[in-house]
Amino acid sequence: MANSSYRVNIPKNAEELLDLAAKVYQKHTELATASPLGAMVSHKWSDNGPNVAPCLQLHKQAEELKRQAEEAYRQRDLLLSGITESVKASRDLLLGVYRENPKMLGEYGFQVDDTARAAKKQA
Repeated sequence: MANSSYRVNIPKNAEELLDLAAKVYQKHTELATASPLGAMVSHKWSDNGPNVAPCLQLHKQAEELKRQAEEAYRQRDLLLSGITESVKASRDLLLGVYRENPKMLGEYGFQVDDTARAAKKQA
């Protein structure tokens, strides 16, 4: 007996979905007026089909930019750790130099908060 319950999955991944859309549109175009997809009243391939290739190109461009951004973040992070340590060391040194007037650190761009710390809540 044949299996009467089946599924036709549509990819959730954008690139896979666009690859499928390109295949569907290509077959629809090959069949021309004989294509059963010509009967669609809304979401017609004549409207959306020409957008598949530019959409796929934009997706690939976005993925490349994402890769470039991740690489830039990695390079930034390598430099940032040393810079962070310089800022902390500067703060510590300036706190020693301006021990009597810590608000002078504001001239270096530090934000000096002289309000009392909030009490920690006990569990």
